[in-house]
Amino acid sequence: MNYIFGVIGGQSAGPQPTGAETVQKLCDRVASSTLLEDRRDAVRALKSLSKKYRLEVGTKAMDHLLHILRTDSSDTEILGYALDTLYNIVCNDEEEEPVEPSADESERWRIKNDLYSLSEENHQKQEDDMGIQFTDKFIQEPDNVTLLLTLLEEFDFHVRWPGVKLLTALLKNQCAQAQGIILVSPMGVSRLMDLLADSREVIRNDGLLLLQQLTKGNAAIQKIVAFENAFERLLDIITEEGSSDGGIVVEDCLLLLLNLLKNNSSNQNFFKEGSYIQRMKPWFEVGDDNSGWSAQKVTNLHLMLQLVRVMVSPVNSPGGTSSCQKAMFQCGLLQQLCTILMATGVPADILTETINTVSEVIRGSDVNQDYFASVNAPSNPPRPAIVVLLMSMVNERQPFVLRCAVLYCFQCFLYKNHKGQGEIVATLLPSTIDANSISAGQLLCGGLFSADSLSNWCAAVALAHALQDNLTQKEQLLRVQLATSLGKPPVSLLQQCTNILSQGDKLNRRGSRVQTKVGLLMLLCTWICNCPIAVMHFLHNQDNVPFLTGQISENLGEDERLVQGLCALLLGICIYYNDNSLENYTKEKLKQLIEKRIGKENFVEKLGFVTKHELYSRAAQKPQPAFSTPEHMLFDHEFTKLVKELEGVITKAVLKSSEEEKKEEEVKKTLEQHDSIVTQYKELIREQDSQLKELKEQMASLTSQNEKLQNTTTQQLSQIQQHKDQYNILKLKLGKDNQQTGSQADGAHVNGLQLEELSQLREQLEDLHRQNQSLQTQLTEKDNVISSLQMGVPSAEGSTSENTEILREVEKLKAQLQSQTAEITQLQTERQELLGRCETRATVPVTGEDSGYTEKIAELESRLSTQNTETQKLKEEVKALLESKESTEKELASATSTVAILQAEKSKLQKEVQDSKKEQDELLMLLADQDQKILSLKQKLEDLGETIEDEDDLDTKDQFDDDDDDDEEEEEDDDDE
Repeated sequence: MNYIFGVIGGQSAGPQPTGAETVQKLCDRVASSTLLEDRRDAVRALKSLSKKYRLEVGTKAMDHLLHILRTDSSDTEILGYALDTLYNIVCNDEEEEPVEPSADESERWRIKNDLYSLSEENHQKQEDDMGIQFTDKFIQEPDNVTLLLTLLEEFDFHVRWPGVKLLTALLKNQCAQAQGIILVSPMGVSRLMDLLADSREVIRNDGLLLLQQLTKGNAAIQKIVAFENAFERLLDIITEEGSSDGGIVVEDCLLLLLNLLKNNSSNQNFFKEGSYIQRMKPWFEVGDDNSGWSAQKVTNLHLMLQLVRVMVSPVNSPGGTSSCQKAMFQCGLLQQLCTILMATGVPADILTETINTVSEVIRGSDVNQDYFASVNAPSNPPRPAIVVLLMSMVNERQPFVLRCAVLYCFQCFLYKNHKGQGEIVATLLPSTIDANSISAGQLLCGGLFSADSLSNWCAAVALAHALQDNLTQKEQLLRVQLATSLGKPPVSLLQQCTNILSQGDKLNRRGSRVQTKVGLLMLLCTWICNCPIAVMHFLHNQDNVPFLTGQISENLGEDERLVQGLCALLLGICIYYNDNSLENYTKEKLKQLIEKRIGKENFVEKLGFVTKHELYSRAAQKPQPAFSTPEHMLFDHEFTKLVKELEGVITKAVLKSSEEEKKEEEVKKTLEQHDSIVTQYKELIREQDSQLKELKEQMASLTSQNEKLQNTTTQQLSQIQQHKDQYNILKLKLGKDNQQTGSQADGAHVNGLQLEELSQLREQLEDLHRQNQSLQTQLTEKDNVISSLQMGVPSAEGSTSENTEILREVEKLKAQLQSQTAEITQLQTERQELLGRCETRATVPVTGEDSGYTEKIAELESRLSTQNTETQKLKEEVKALLESKESTEKELASATSTVAILQAEKSKLQKEVQDSKKEQDELLMLLADQDQKILSLKQKLEDLGETIEDEDDLDTKDQFDDDDDDDEEEEEDDDDE
């Protein structure tokens, strides 16, 4: 123990051991000590030596320290010492405390300085390599990282803080390997996210640094961190720390947000849908006094602008970018950025980044582009923001990066914005030029013809973007006329561009002449591309084609090769988009000219200079013009797309002979005809398909209706059969009752007739009642009319003519009333007579048997009338179904015939009923005779002393006999059917 304290306290007793020996003894003490205090002291001593003897402690003590972390996890103090020691071993940041070296240490430092005297860079590289080697040894066993994640759950400050620093150092040295272990560790990322909720700012801030390293280049971990509510926590921290006025913590939060959102469409979508874009607006609220910004505020605001750009970057998916642009406009973020853009006193780098941010927020968004066009600068008089920005772009005194940013903003404003392109070109047309104000077109023309090559290039590229993919504006720009000097006629803008291009070597310019030529050639190529009228105007000048052929055929230096390639491209466009309207410069003649003066192979070789240029590939990578120096500003991103599209077709057009072209034209015409025929057939097939589909649908609907009608017909047939069966049953019952009735046939017949007459009288009586009610109603209405007329009669002082007409109408109404009253009286007397007749008929005496028979007859008649009405209803329904659907007439014909047959049978049955009534009368007479005979026979048998059976038994036997007879009759009826 004294030895350990001697090492820590610097005591010298006898010969001092070397650093390696001391470390080895401490490691032995850690491994062999049974007391926790001894191990703790030994680990504390190793911690104090770990910076001076990093290599020795790392090679000898790492395994012992890891063993301490596993076995002594209950003692937070020894855990803190062990984690600090491991951090000192792994970390590459030198934070050594100034200590006076001893003699042995001086010798060690002398040797170390001799070894690393090559350079400070070599020394740092070796230190880094040492940290990486120890990191590899640590993470070689994934359980070590899992153990470290478990220790981070310990709330004790002396354990959690060094653990966070150690894991951060591991991620710095071996990011991918450590990320893989943490990703597969259960709840690994969630444990680290808990660090942001720690109330101790030191741990929270170091947790931010840890998460920055953890989320670098790993989309899976970025998604997990985002879905662990990282956006909400980070934005809360930024707000708590003062937003853009905050300190380094705000910067760390913004860097972590950039890691989570950059090139991660899933997190960007989550950020947008979580309404976090709206929370970014307060960051950009600046006051009127913008002087004296601190360096930290500039850094914070710069990162905030980068965060906005990440959400609307052109490399993102178009759908995600457009939705974010829409959200930024709706929440007022774009308006806030435009306020910073037009504010005074804003630092130059912030202004530049704001311009770039606004550029990408409006790029390709119609709503945002329209809003930006309406923004005015706070000047007197107010000027559009576009004009103010273009003034900065063509001003050679402005910083280069600011001019590039303004050009990018102008390009984004015109990107897919035909309306904006038309507005810019309109400022150049004679009818819209205002001499009292500066317009965008005037600034572009001024920059195009200024003595500054960079202004020439920027103005040419900006004007080319006003013509991009817009044939109308290309033709409109041909109308622009420029006054070059007094006394000379004006020249077109197209001609002036070619004049400057041909006289470029003679003019004095500041900057690169090649830059001016490249800018003008890019403008001309964009202008005449896909515009035969512009090609004709260009070829109409007799000097243009000789200038281009001369430039291409010359053997110029390395710098001029790019100009040669662009001249070849321009001449190739004149061939490819030539409509042969000029006799001297048809396609064939231009190709012959190339073959004679240049050579086709040489022409194609010169054309290839453009795409082989180093700066061409750089410009093709992204839309934003990012150049290190003005001399590198040669290519525009959209122009590289045009070159890529045209190079192949121009090469083919130049190399092809006239015969091949004719054949190709013929083949093209044939293909066009074939395509037109195919298109016609396709349209015909589509129409037939649609018609077939409609017919199938109609067929399906008719089939379903047919099935319904068939079901209905089947149901009706079954109902008819049921009614028929019921009718047969009633017929049989009627015959049975006729057989059971004996005497009083005449009286019954009379009663039946009386009942029929009574029913007719009742119907007549009901009709009379209805007529009486209707007449009473009419009478009431007439009385009301008369009363209203009487109330409306004017006084004697009124007009006599009007009174006379009213009186006539009253007299007519009274006559009608009297006639109607007479009719009512007559109807009432008829009604009384009918009622009297009914009462006299009803007073005829009827016997008991007659009354029962009468009730049965009435019941049968009611059933027959019900059956008749139902049969009539069925007939009407069948007729309606037949009329509604002609397609089912054949199927319903059988049902109609069936109904006709039933009607015939019904009439037949009615006749049979009448015959049966006649037969019934005859049977009644016979029954009366039989009754007399039976009575006489009974009397004789009683006189002879024979027993006579009871009448009930005889009735029962007769009943059974009647049932048998009924069954036989039913069988006969079935056979007849």
